[in-house]
Amino acid sequence: MPVHTLPASEALSQLDRFDAIIDARTEDEHALDHVPGALNWPTLNNAERITIGTMYKQVNAFEAKKRGAALSARNIAAHIERDVLDKPRDWKPLVYCWRGGNRSGALATILGAIGFQVTLIEGGYKAWRAALVESLPGLATRLHYRVVCGPTGSGKTRLLQALADQGAQVLDLEALANHRSSVLGHIPGVPQPSQKRFDSLVWDALRRFNPARPVYIESESKKVGNVRVPDALIDAMRASPCIDLQLSDEERVALLLEDYDFFVQDSAHFCQRLAALTELRGKAVVEGWIAQVQAGQTPAVVLDLLKLHYDPTYAQSISRNFSQYGQALPCVLRDRSPAALNEAAASLIAGEAAAPAT
Repeated sequence: MPVHTLPASEALSQLDRFDAIIDARTEDEHALDHVPGALNWPTLNNAERITIGTMYKQVNAFEAKKRGAALSARNIAAHIERDVLDKPRDWKPLVYCWRGGNRSGALATILGAIGFQVTLIEGGYKAWRAALVESLPGLATRLHYRVVCGPTGSGKTRLLQALADQGAQVLDLEALANHRSSVLGHIPGVPQPSQKRFDSLVWDALRRFNPARPVYIESESKKVGNVRVPDALIDAMRASPCIDLQLSDEERVALLLEDYDFFVQDSAHFCQRLAALTELRGKAVVEGWIAQVQAGQTPAVVLDLLKLHYDPTYAQSISRNFSQYGQALPCVLRDRSPAALNEAAASLIAGEAAAPAT
């Protein structure tokens, strides 16, 4: 059966019609970023690709191609034996590699010869990435948002989770970025995605939302850790209606000690992160905080961080950047309990249902 090709711009809107998406690049290329939902079937693995590339440079292209063909054939055979033998005749995979199509073309040719309906992304991942970046602004601006605002520790992420659990549309950028979006927001042992991967995750989330319903999102800054939120999304968020989430200081401290358990369990890491605030807060203040942590007074340090550092900074930023914050809908939590968050989520959803369409 002949192999078909599909322009990357069309593949964006047709992903769901394929039974599988297959990335024929190496493991490292796949880890950096890939088409959402893609399986990694390397035609050449990391080490093999380096070997063949070295042969191209140090020997000649002909010898490299012979060796590469042998390795590719062996790997493709293994993929077929492991993952294809149970596939029905009408199985329809979408296949791609980096750009030229050599690796994906070899795989697609064999799958097509078996009799499957195989489609190749024209221009491979490189073209896909360009089409995705071009489409992001349109996806971001077709939706309408409700921005959950509130100082650090007020439960914004927990409210988003409660909203999602009750069926609301939620875009949790911190979850996608593996970061809690502050100087102390790095999650120990959990790396952030690459910028390209983050863009793909955002794109995949946006494309699934219903434009007729609101999307709840947290009042993030332009960067979440080391990754940047797409400009069109930031602009749309900052022009959207806001929700002012409020929680008592005592409950905020308790919530942070629960969510950032390394504050207590790994005081050395906490002190290391505090040291990053020296330039902003001064050496004497930061050294005092570190001494308190080492003396077991972490809750007092967290309260100081909120009142002296996070709250003033957040108040200035939110008023400056979110144009509708002055008319924000108050949402006061009685405490940090799941019951209180579920009640708040239900109230917000009910209010949206009763509001006229925008």
